[in-house]
Amino acid sequence: MAKMEQTLVIIKPDAVQRGLIGEIVGRFERRGLKVTAMRFEQIGRDVAGQHYAEHQGKPFYDGLVDYITSSPSVLMVLAGPGAIQATRNTIGATRPVEAAMGTIRADLALEVGRNLVHGSDGPEAATREIDLFFGDGGVVDYERSLDRWVLE
Repeated sequence: MAKMEQTLVIIKPDAVQRGLIGEIVGRFERRGLKVTAMRFEQIGRDVAGQHYAEHQGKPFYDGLVDYITSSPSVLMVLAGPGAIQATRNTIGATRPVEAAMGTIRADLALEVGRNLVHGSDGPEAATREIDLFFGDGGVVDYERSLDRWVLE
């Protein structure tokens, strides 16, 4: 069986407010990715600041923090071979109008500031983000009976 990789996904406040949680989770599951952790919570300013630390000092930083803390989000860890790239391809380009048709952002979003979903952009970011949001536990490693039909 292929090597499993993990990634963090945040279903952001705009998606929660629009009632798109099920639609978005369903797209990842239909793709074959496995949900290994999921939590519904309002992200605090401290954690948001750590999450967006690389943007600190940029003109849009305060807006990012204000937005991600404005309403609850769904935090989840997805696993699968090539999970980071598979997730990012499913999400689509950062700017929804540039995203490929069939992606979450192309199908469901219009503006970069309301682009519905965050996905880790690489292995180091995934490790850091999973630890930030799930370092206290909650990631469950399990086998699905359908994996033999999804994974080689």
